[in-house]
Amino acid sequence: MKILDKYLLKTFLITFTTVFVILFFIFILQTVWLFISELAGKDLDLILVIKFLLFSMPRIIPLVLPLSVLLASIMTFGNLAENYEFAAMKSSGISLQRAMRILIIFICVLSLVAFWFANSVIPYAEYKFINFRKNIAQAKPAMAIAEGQFSDVGFYNIKVNKKSGENGNILTGVTIHEKPNNYGENKTVIKAKDGKLISSEKSSILKLELNNGYYYQDVTPKKYEDRSKLPFVKSAFKKHVINIDLSELNKVDTDQESVASTNGMLNVSELRYTLDSLNKNIDNEILSFSENINQRVGITRTMRAVKPEQKKKPLPNNLLSLFKKNKEKLELIKTASSNITSTIYSIDTTQKDLKEKQRDINKHYLALYEKFVIAFACFLMFFIGAPLGAIIRKGGLGLPIVFAVLIFITFHFINTFGKRLSQEGGMTPFMGAWMSSFILSPLAILLTYRATNDNGLINFDAITTPIYNLFQKISKRFLPSQNPQ
Repeated sequence: MKILDKYLLKTFLITFTTVFVILFFIFILQTVWLFISELAGKDLDLILVIKFLLFSMPRIIPLVLPLSVLLASIMTFGNLAENYEFAAMKSSGISLQRAMRILIIFICVLSLVAFWFANSVIPYAEYKFINFRKNIAQAKPAMAIAEGQFSDVGFYNIKVNKKSGENGNILTGVTIHEKPNNYGENKTVIKAKDGKLISSEKSSILKLELNNGYYYQDVTPKKYEDRSKLPFVKSAFKKHVINIDLSELNKVDTDQESVASTNGMLNVSELRYTLDSLNKNIDNEILSFSENINQRVGITRTMRAVKPEQKKKPLPNNLLSLFKKNKEKLELIKTASSNITSTIYSIDTTQKDLKEKQRDINKHYLALYEKFVIAFACFLMFFIGAPLGAIIRKGGLGLPIVFAVLIFITFHFINTFGKRLSQEGGMTPFMGAWMSSFILSPLAILLTYRATNDNGLINFDAITTPIYNLFQKISKRFLPSQNPQ
């Protein structure tokens, strides 16, 4: 390795390490701020808090790493250009590509490490993080109910607008969904103005005292045509007590692991296997439902296979003509209407279920592609930051930070927008995951080209010269020339 390569690599590594540590510390503080309500005032020992933070750290890497590469590249090459070190290199016959060669090798290695980290470390940390939060909530029932979101506590989903009191046991704006024992739809809803959470370490009963509320329960009519009216039973109460048995929840070991599989906890091979199973399941469900609907409306495979010339008797145009009594006709109409309503209800319900399953499949695809996007993002940010620093010729923490933040916010916004849109089926998960990379890649190519040819960030002459020539032509045409007498 030549002296120049050692110098460039050392300069870049020092800047990259410094920026990475600072940004990582900032994002850790943001994580602590997001989960401060789950940690503060809950009688958790220091070891549990440290474990909580350690398990949450790896999920920050996909944000910190590309931004660190971008900022370090701009600062490093900006300093070299500002101190005329690039001018000395070019006078010695060393081009920008030659100066970037050793750093390109380092970025390639860093991209491979980022992919390995996203494929191995982050899924394991996500697995541990989610289970650790669940185990803490079970060991500390006071933490089981969070503000502003539904929390699963026993056979109830509980949401509160605000928690107060010394241990967060005073609840305001309580909404409770009671889960049925047969895993059906939630038909019971309890809303209360305020309430109180009473728990004791010596008791396995979590007691909820609700004040000034209403009790709602959906009613399912026997007739399908009445279901569209959505009937329900409503009753008011001044005080209502709910006892939740936590005897099973309190038997918790914080080192015990029991997780449901989610897309964030899987590596590439596991995601591909899961996606294959999910796609087969949804295809089989669609086929089974279509056959069921065909049988319900009386269209069987045998009837579909019968050719027109094989039918002995043509069906009448009006089925009501087969019945003579008006009562029989009315019963036929009621039966047909009931069947149509039931079929439409079944189709709508199945459509919603299939849409939710497709959304879950899209999330798994996004989790798969994101592991590769993280690796490519390091490569992309380097080829944006390095030539940009050489063009603006400014180092330090001033102008480089402005450019880095603007570029990274654009990258992150497009990435988030693409993922949200692809989850809802607005585009393919591949395009949603790679949209930000596809949009910013031309910028990286343009900046590298302009930096290689010693062009500025914007060629103002290309803009001002045509405008100046246009005004010259207008002035010559409409303004008479003044000759000296």
